[in-house]
Formats: sequence, C-alpha cells, structure tokens
Amino acid sequence: MKIDAMLALIERRVSANRFDATHVLPDTVIGELVRLATRAPTAYHLQNWRFVAVKTPEAKATLRALAYDQAKVSDAAVTFIVCGQLPDALRIHERLGPFVESGHMTAETSSSWQDGARAQYANPRDARDEAVRSASLGAATLIYAAEAMGFVSGAMGGFDAEGVARAFALGADEVPVMLVCVGRAAPGNWPQKPRRPLSEVLVIA
Repeated sequence: MKIDAMLALIERRVSANRFDATHVLPDTVIGELVRLATRAPTAYHLQNWRFVAVKTPEAKATLRALAYDQAKVSDAAVTFIVCGQLPDALRIHERLGPFVESGHMTAETSSSWQDGARAQYANPRDARDEAVRSASLGAATLIYAAEAMGFVSGAMGGFDAEGVARAFALGADEVPVMLVCVGRAAPGNWPQKPRRPLSEVLVIA
C-alpha cells in the first residue's frame, strides 16, 4: 500500500454502529485479520494476547446480552473479544526462539529479556497494565487491517468483563480488554467526528 493510500485509510476510518446483518465473513478472512493484528508490537515480544472471534448466532446472542444489548454485536459479521494475557516471562525463550535461531539475537540477550520481564511485571498491577497495552495495540491494528480490507469496525468498551470471561471460558491470566465489531456497513453510520486541534493535544518538548 502506497503512503498516500495508507494516510487516506487513517483519515477515512469511522467507528461504525450499523452493520449489514446479512454479511458473513469466512474463517479464512477472520484468520487473516487476526494474523495482521498480531503484527502489532508487544513488550519483550511476549505476544501476550488472544482474539476470540464471535460469529455464530448463539455466541453473538450471549455476547450481546453481556454488552448491554448493543445491536452491533450481533449485526456485525464477527465481533472479536480482544484479550490481553498477563505477561509470563517464562514464555520469552519460546517466543524469541526462531529469532535467536535465525541469528538475529543471541541466546544471552533472550535470557536478559526474560530476567527483565520477570522483574518488571512482579507487581500484579504492572502485569495487568501490560496485558491491557498489548491488547489495545492488537485491537488498533485489527481495526486498520479491517479498514484496509474494505470492512468497517467499531471498538467497544461497554461490556460486562467478568461475564464475558465466564461465558467464553477465558483463562485466569486473560483480561477481556475490548470488543471489536467487524463487517460490512449498513446505511446510517455517522461520518468521522471532529478531532481536537493539535494545539490541545500536542506538546513538543
């Protein structure tokens, strides 16, 4: 994608609330969306996320009830539950293994990253913060992947996180951070809403 097309994609994206309920996404496309989402960065290359793709009518109904009956959950072709996983330093050797084997990183560096992660996330609050950061980066990348593939999306924070964790059998180390609805737009979506001026949001130090 050329730079002008990439910038246009950022400029045109909207948060969709209305989806074509007849639109179906095949599993191959869902898989490609998540593959692209996992190109987002994570600390220590932990890749501490998981994406639950909710697409069957039964699963959508369950999730919609836990998302305060928001229709877009069931109207979208798929709604992703984007989960951050509490960082586990013991997984770093596994995640970095292919990178070490290819000669891009030494085994000693991988070990030092493991030690650093173990110390950095000893505090449970810091560990949870990292899970939220990773899931948020993955969700943002998923949103732009969807836009690039011709779909619309809507990110949602309005849901019963504990209820979602129970209903979808999330692990004890998993935090449901965000829902991302993806599909084909139906009529009635708002255009992109105005943004605050740079003078209010940018500080150059």
